[in-house]
Amino acid sequence: MIKLYAALLNKKLVLAIEEANLVINRQKRLNTDDYRCPRCHKKVILVISQTKSAFFKHWLNYQNNQGEKEEHHSSKMLLKAAFTALGFPAQTEIPLANGQLRADVLVSPKLALEVQCAPLSYEEFQSRHYLYRKINILDLWIVGKRHYLQKKIRKAQLIFLRKNKIWGNYYLEVDPYRKILRLKFNILRAALTNEIVFQTAIFTLDEIGIKKLLKFRPIKKQFHLNTHKQKQFLWRQIHEKTKFGKQIAEKLYQLHLTVNDLPEEVFSSWREPHEIDQISKFLKEKS
Repeated sequence: MIKLYAALLNKKLVLAIEEANLVINRQKRLNTDDYRCPRCHKKVILVISQTKSAFFKHWLNYQNNQGEKEEHHSSKMLLKAAFTALGFPAQTEIPLANGQLRADVLVSPKLALEVQCAPLSYEEFQSRHYLYRKINILDLWIVGKRHYLQKKIRKAQLIFLRKNKIWGNYYLEVDPYRKILRLKFNILRAALTNEIVFQTAIFTLDEIGIKKLLKFRPIKKQFHLNTHKQKQFLWRQIHEKTKFGKQIAEKLYQLHLTVNDLPEEVFSSWREPHEIDQISKFLKEKS
């Protein structure tokens, strides 16, 4: 992703940080101006992050291919219809936060659904998520095919995870062609690797399915972790001198420990998807 910190507006150069301040201070709305790249003169948009400096990004990077557009539109319409049938005042493409946000589906004054079929950076997500929190609306993210969860979790997928007491860590996927919602819950990550385990429940994307989803109370499984595989992974990382392997080897050396001194639980314990690996956690506590 190419970040631009300045853009052309009415043939004059403007800085991203100054434009962001105008938006934050409500002197203008987000991306209602026609920003252009100083080099190629193609359309760019302003991205405001809560953790990093504001920047401009080419608009083309935000546009989905035709399949993603169809997937996104169909998903929104099916979700709106299902929640409307349940008695919610669901609406699509509703501007919020003085025009800085546009909810894919505003289910109620306190709940918005975001259907994400295209790529999304961490900065973009944080900006939108922050604005929802600022106006006291819960933003629930439902992902399309591009982001479906498989056997390993990618860093880019972590932003879509949510957690509650009933489902544990969970993830919602939409398939508008089969007209279903797929709930992946009780998601746990292996001690060291990016491998994950989870349970799956499927609900029809209609009034009955949404009703069942809202009342879903599963029995969560206890998963077994292959400790031998986790140990092999660690030895391989150290032997190949990867960044992770070197970090662990250096920390072990500083603490006068070897891999054989590590307790069994650092290889056999599942972790929360967002948590650091169990060995780094153990060594940090030992420091």
